[in-house]
Amino acid sequence: MPKIHPLAYVDPKAELAEDVVVGPFCNVEANVVIGLGCTLDSHVTVKHHTTIGERNFIGQGAVIGGDPQSTGYKGQDTFLVIGNDNVFREYVTIHRSMTEGKTTRIGNHNFIMAYVHLGHDVTLHDNITMANNSGVSGHVTIEDRAVIGGMCGIHQFCRIGKVAMVGGMSRITRDVPPFMLVEGINQEVHDINAVGLRRIGITQESRLAMHKACKVLYKSQIGLSNAIEIVLKEVPNTDEIKYLLDFERRRFNGRNGRGDQP
Repeated sequence: MPKIHPLAYVDPKAELAEDVVVGPFCNVEANVVIGLGCTLDSHVTVKHHTTIGERNFIGQGAVIGGDPQSTGYKGQDTFLVIGNDNVFREYVTIHRSMTEGKTTRIGNHNFIMAYVHLGHDVTLHDNITMANNSGVSGHVTIEDRAVIGGMCGIHQFCRIGKVAMVGGMSRITRDVPPFMLVEGINQEVHDINAVGLRRIGITQESRLAMHKACKVLYKSQIGLSNAIEIVLKEVPNTDEIKYLLDFERRRFNGRNGRGDQP
């Protein structure tokens, strides 16, 4: 049987795995599913239509699966799905989708620090680290192994590429390219995320290729379409370069309506 503190409330229509721990003053609503090995600290609220996988830790005061903050939301059934082995620290808030039948999705092995907000229709992939007080607006996608510094603000519909690192107190209003170190109110690309790339075993050859591509794409003041052509001709075509160029082609083709911006 789940270990439910006597000062917690779990709706009879919630489904908790046999070893779930629910701390004092928690509130688990109906139509919630919580998997094996999960722990809810104290004062945690899990709202309806939320599914939580296995071995997740949810810290004090967190609100998981809250209503979307959207004037277009009128109470329709929307969902939140969380994977496995995530840590959500104190007072994290995560909202369900704003569109009927749609889902906000959180992957696996993510570490989300205190007071982070994840808005409606957000998609987090795996192994992401987000530092305290960062806010993620609706419809944002954050790819594998990205690192988001503290007190960042991420605009709706932006995409943060995999293994990117965003410096603390940055304002993100357009897509962040994969493998790059980005920082500041003007979202400047400084260089490749060399430390992160070494940690996941990217070879020196590939890191050097990405460093050359970074100079052409983000430091040369060449228009993005021409810069992509130069990278194709002059930089070794590693798997990481292919991924980076595909990412930038999508951005250039106006997926976010921002045109040819470096």
